Amino acid sequence: MQIGEAARLTGVSAKMIRHYEAIGLIPGADRRESNYRDYGHHDVHRLGFIRRARDLGFSIEEIRDLLRLWGDTQRSSADVKSLTLNHIADLDRRIALLMEMRTTLAGLADACDGSDRPDCPIIAGLEGSHAHQSGRAQ
Repeated sequence: MQIGEAARLTGVSAKMIRHYEAIGLIPGADRRESNYRDYGHHDVHRLGFIRRARDLGFSIEEIRDLLRLWGDTQRSSADVKSLTLNHIADLDRRIALLMEMRTTLAGLADACDGSDRPDCPIIAGLEGSHAHQSGRAQ
């Protein structure tokens, strides 16, 4: 099948398929006489694997490792679990950072009365000003 059909079946855009090929995440597709890329069912299966891994937030390097483990019939599931647990720990760190950012922004929004006055604790907070020490701009 051509790249458009592979993209439709996997939900991976043709541009990303070409990118994955360029960085070696998927092998280069066979070429027809017309020079069109030709993808088989194994390629579609691999692209689907990559798509699901990306949807779960795995990095390209983590996906490389997962693909290597996927193709290794002698792999240890402990290796796959370890990689996954490391990814979960990274997600937990990012979630904590996002929650911290949310808390800060919510505090700034709560401190802002949203009036027509130019004083704004949100702007003051973004510029690093401590003009709203009591939680409200003066």
